[in-house]
Amino acid sequence: MNIKLQQLRHLLYVVEEGGFRAAASQANRSQATLSSSIKALENELGRNLFEPGNNSTLTPFGEECVPKIKSFMQLYHRLETDLQSTALGKYGKIRIATVPSIATKLLPDVLAEFSQRYPDVEISLVDDNSVGVCNRLLTGEVDIALGNLDTTHQEEVVFSFLLADPIGVVCTKNHRLAQFTQGVVWQELLDEPFIYNGTCHLLNHTPAYEINIKPRYEVGNITSLFSLLRNGLGVTTLPKLAFPEYDNHLIWIPLIDPDIKRQIGMFSIANRTLSPQVQVFSELCSSYIQSLE
Repeated sequence: MNIKLQQLRHLLYVVEEGGFRAAASQANRSQATLSSSIKALENELGRNLFEPGNNSTLTPFGEECVPKIKSFMQLYHRLETDLQSTALGKYGKIRIATVPSIATKLLPDVLAEFSQRYPDVEISLVDDNSVGVCNRLLTGEVDIALGNLDTTHQEEVVFSFLLADPIGVVCTKNHRLAQFTQGVVWQELLDEPFIYNGTCHLLNHTPAYEINIKPRYEVGNITSLFSLLRNGLGVTTLPKLAFPEYDNHLIWIPLIDPDIKRQIGMFSIANRTLSPQVQVFSELCSSYIQSLE
């Protein structure tokens, strides 16, 4: 059986308009074309839908068919609307992995705007370090990742640059380094008790790597890191986005020699198409960052 949607629509037009002439006008077709469409439907079904000689009156078979066809067309229209909305990214789920600094500084405004525009999209957010977010993406745990560029998996992912985040020195406000408000050179840190954290690997492959060789402390948790810093147990380096916007005890000072910036962006799996909702989210992220420049 080869029933066409257009034939079903034409049948309902005749029923709703009370005749073929009005139905043809509604369908924007000639009456002959409409009649042929109905006749083709009857041939497919093997029974007449309208009484002979009074072709706007339904046969008993036609009366049984019309409610079923109306129900089907309503379902079809709902499906059509849902598919269109899904294609526009209005439904579904987004799974995001991000480094904590982006989660606290950049994502809140983006997520607020996205949720206002697309309230029916479910969002799952997990934070991790730069290696962790990339690994979560590669294992399929998340759809998109936000973090700093790492060449380890560069052939497996696509990196879309968002911004450059400068590296600086963090110490207490009464520390001797706090006087260098315009910037600190790395040699000033050699005689300081250094606290190594997860972002200090960014100093590697620069002259400042010497600072990482013999740290006084090594800390993986950002809360523990700030606790040590506030108690004056040492100094560290951090990207600017990772430093709290307001802190009564600590200060962030640019590291000016060497001048290091981590490349922040979005990661997706290479050669894999993003879902519509993830595509919309990534475009919104890019637009938001551009608005800050």
